[in-house]
Amino acid sequence: MTQQGVRWTADQVLALAPDDASRTAGSRLGSAGAWSRTGSSREGAVWGLCKGSGATPYQTVVDLADPSGPAYRCSCPSRKFPCKHALGLLLLWSGGQPVPPAEPPEWAGQWLTERRERLGREKAGEGEEKAEGSAADAAGGAADPEAARRRAERRAERIGAGATELEQRLADLLRSGLASAEQSGYGLWEEMAARMVDAQAPGLAGRVRELGAIPGSGPGWPARLLEECALLHLLDRGWLRRAELPDGLAATVRGRVGLTGTADGPPVRDNWLVLAQYDTADAKLTTRRIWLYGTGSGRTALLLSYGPVGRAPELALPVGLALDAELSAYPDAGRQRAALVERHAPPEPTPVRPPGVTTVEAAARYGDALRDDPWLESVPVTLDDVVPTPDGGSWQLADADGGTALPLTSSAASRPGLWRLVALSGGAPVKVFGECGHRGFTPLTAWPSGAGEAVPLC
Repeated sequence: MTQQGVRWTADQVLALAPDDASRTAGSRLGSAGAWSRTGSSREGAVWGLCKGSGATPYQTVVDLADPSGPAYRCSCPSRKFPCKHALGLLLLWSGGQPVPPAEPPEWAGQWLTERRERLGREKAGEGEEKAEGSAADAAGGAADPEAARRRAERRAERIGAGATELEQRLADLLRSGLASAEQSGYGLWEEMAARMVDAQAPGLAGRVRELGAIPGSGPGWPARLLEECALLHLLDRGWLRRAELPDGLAATVRGRVGLTGTADGPPVRDNWLVLAQYDTADAKLTTRRIWLYGTGSGRTALLLSYGPVGRAPELALPVGLALDAELSAYPDAGRQRAALVERHAPPEPTPVRPPGVTTVEAAARYGDALRDDPWLESVPVTLDDVVPTPDGGSWQLADADGGTALPLTSSAASRPGLWRLVALSGGAPVKVFGECGHRGFTPLTAWPSGAGEAVPLC
């Protein structure tokens, strides 16, 4: 990425967009007609002037050389990062349009110089802080661990009280019959979820809200509601009897109720292939999920980042690139969720693809994972040599030998990405990464047979 001639794809650029509106607007600016005085440096910077509504063009510059991720500066008034002009400039650059190597103009060079000097000072300061922190720890240890222990005990007591109350409410629901859930409306569940929030158990609150969406949701909803109530009951009992559980399962229960802990696993440095990136949103929060595959370790890891409603999270890693970085795992049974500890270089294109399995092996992998985490919705899986085929009113991914197939989830079958997958396949086998669970398979990224770049499907 820092060398002339190495380019991102358009999909990798658009993955940086904070929202759909910016993605659309940036795509319109990805042609040479909107730009003048464009240029790029071997150090990983791209700049240019973009015509706007006023007499003065907008000055746009992107620094791609920072291992922590791209940085943007634009003279437009937009508060989005990156703005549509930065996206358009990167699309112009990624498409091989005229962005010649050159010395940056004064306005771009000054920002790049000041920024890199500031980053150098910050990095030096971090090293000093780590050294001082290590000395302080050696001299005096952690600050007031007894107070932290008492706070943790008080929260555990609140969660225990909340779990006990939730058990009683579930028992009342079953005693009165599941039909009463449809008559009571969503207010019953929202009030119950609020009680779990008061008990400092956001994981329980989230599962209660999911229950509220089931009554009246279509044929078979009572059976689905009973299944989810049973899983919630299992989680309640797991928390109340967590002292009797194996360490890994106890850590999973703590995470499921909302006590995520810290990423305490030993840092693992690897060349991490970005498998997929997608966002989900509720009324308060946007959650970004990024799946990575360690090309050396063979590990699959999940990065989670968050942003307030209406604003995308800051962390963005374009699909298909590889990142030289260190990750540290969170303490749960599967240890797939990780924290990004340090980046050692910017993301770069790579020909590496993750190894795949058959559809039978994918289903077995999910079944094995349920032993460690009974509340697991899905597991990350790469399928080798599968063909998307219609299955009545839905779709499935069938092994090329025609032996077995995995149905697509209903949400996946309605996404535009399905048609990208069908077009990419053209009836031929493809490699597909996605999430495999009890509702089916959700494809997130695909690779064509033979050579070819990753194609995001979400």
